[in-house]
Amino acid sequence: MSSLRGRVADRLAAVPLRTTLVLALVSLVGFGLLVSGIAVTSLMRNVLVERIDRQLYDAAHSWAAPGAQRPEPLPTGRVRERPPHLYWVQVTDTTGQVTLSLSAGVQQPEVPADLGTRPRTVGSVAAPGEEWRVLRTGNHFGTSTVALRMDETNSLLDKLIVLQLVIGALVLAALAAVARIVIRRSLRPLREMERTAAAIAGGDLHQRVPVRGTDTEVDHLSQSLNTMLTQIQQAFAATEASEEAARSSEAKMRRFVADASHELRTPLTSIKGFAELYRQGAITDPDLLTDRIERESKRMGLLVEDLLMLARLDAQRPVERRPVDLLMLASDAVHSARALAAAERTAHPDAPERKIDLEIRPGPGTLELLGDEARLRQVLANLINNALVHTPAEAEVAVRLTPAEREVLIEVADTGPGLDAEQAEKVFERFYRADSSRSRVSGGTGLGLSIVQALVAAHGGRVSVTSAPGEGTTFTVRLPRDAS
Repeated sequence: MSSLRGRVADRLAAVPLRTTLVLALVSLVGFGLLVSGIAVTSLMRNVLVERIDRQLYDAAHSWAAPGAQRPEPLPTGRVRERPPHLYWVQVTDTTGQVTLSLSAGVQQPEVPADLGTRPRTVGSVAAPGEEWRVLRTGNHFGTSTVALRMDETNSLLDKLIVLQLVIGALVLAALAAVARIVIRRSLRPLREMERTAAAIAGGDLHQRVPVRGTDTEVDHLSQSLNTMLTQIQQAFAATEASEEAARSSEAKMRRFVADASHELRTPLTSIKGFAELYRQGAITDPDLLTDRIERESKRMGLLVEDLLMLARLDAQRPVERRPVDLLMLASDAVHSARALAAAERTAHPDAPERKIDLEIRPGPGTLELLGDEARLRQVLANLINNALVHTPAEAEVAVRLTPAEREVLIEVADTGPGLDAEQAEKVFERFYRADSSRSRVSGGTGLGLSIVQALVAAHGGRVSVTSAPGEGTTFTVRLPRDAS
C-alpha cells in the first residue's frame, strides 16, 4: 500500500503545475455542478411527486371515492366515465367485493397489502422498471385504491438530467479552456523566473527577474528574488575581488621581497668587495675605503628607512592630522631643492643652473588642510627630487598649488624627456625605475614614488601622472581639506 501511494505521489508530482491547477479547478467546479444537479433533480422530483400526490388525493376524494359510483348497470348505449389518462382505480365495498376496476388501458401496479393511507411509489406487475404512485383511502362505503403512472415524471427528470450533463460538460470544457489561458498568463512570470534561474545557474549573475510594476504577489516575489540575486552577485564579486587581491598582493609581496633583497645585497656586496680589495692590498688609501663604505651604508640606511615607512603605511596606521599650510611647505621644499641644486653646481661648475619655480594659482579655497606636516613635506620632497634626478640639468621644474572648494591640488611638472604609457602605468610600483636597466647611478632606492602614493592615500587623497615622450611629466596630487 505504501509503495502504491509512493508511485501515485511520484506521478502526481511529475504533472506540470499548469495542468494540476486546471484539473483541480475543473474537478472542483465539476463537483459543484454534480452536487447542484443532484439537488435540482431531487427538488424537481419532489415537486412533481407532490403534484401527483395532489392529483391522487383529488381523485380519491371525488370521482374515485367509494360510494361515488352507481352499483346498478348502466343503460344500454351509455359508457361509464373513464378515469383520466394513466390512472388505475379499484374500488371495493365493505365486504371486499370489487365494485369498480378501471385501468384506461394501462398496466396494473403491484399494490402491496400494507399500503397504508399515504401515497407510495411501487412497481408494475408486468413491466419491470415501471413506477406507479399509489394512494388508498376508505369510508363507510368501502375502500378506494388510486394509482398514477410516473412515466411523464420520470421522462421529464431524465431530460433534466441529460440537459444538466450537457450544460455541465460545456461549462467544464469552456472553464478548462479559459483557465488554461488565464493560468498560462499568470504563470508567465514564474517561467521567466525559471529562465532567469537557469541563466544564473549557467554563470550569468547579471540576470534579473522582470518586475512588471504591479502590486501582486508575483511582483513582490520578483523584487525579493532580485534583491537576493544582487546580494549574491555582490558576495561573489567581493569574493572574487578578495581572491584577486590576495593573489595580486602575494605576487607583489614576492616581487617586493625579491627586489628588497636585491637592493640590500648590492651595497652589501659593494662593501664586501672594497673590504676584500683593502685586505689584499689593492686599495691602500683608508680614507677612500671609509668613504665608499659610508656611502653604501648611507644608501642601505635610506633603503631600510623607506621599507619601514612603507610597512607602517601598509599597516594603515592613522596619520597625525593638524592644520597645515601647504604654501609654507611648498616654499620650504622649493628652497631646499634650489640649495641642493646650487651645491651640485658648485661641485660641477660646468653644469647649467637648475630652474625650480613655485606657482600659486587662484581658486575658491585656501591652501590650508588637516594633515601630517612631516609626511606632506616628504611628499613634496620626493616629487621634486624625482623630477631633478630623472631629468637633464637644462630641464625646468615647476611646483604649482591650486586651492579648490573641498581639496587642494599640488602639481610637480618638469620639461624632461617624459614617459611612455607603459612606464607611466608602472611608475608607482615599488623599486621600479623608468630606465629599462633599473640603473642605480642616481643613488635612489626606487621607493620614492611608492611612498608618495601611500602617504597621499593615507591622507584620503589620490595621485596621478600625466606624461608623454618628449612632453615632460606632471604629477598631480589631490588632497581633501578635512579627510577622515
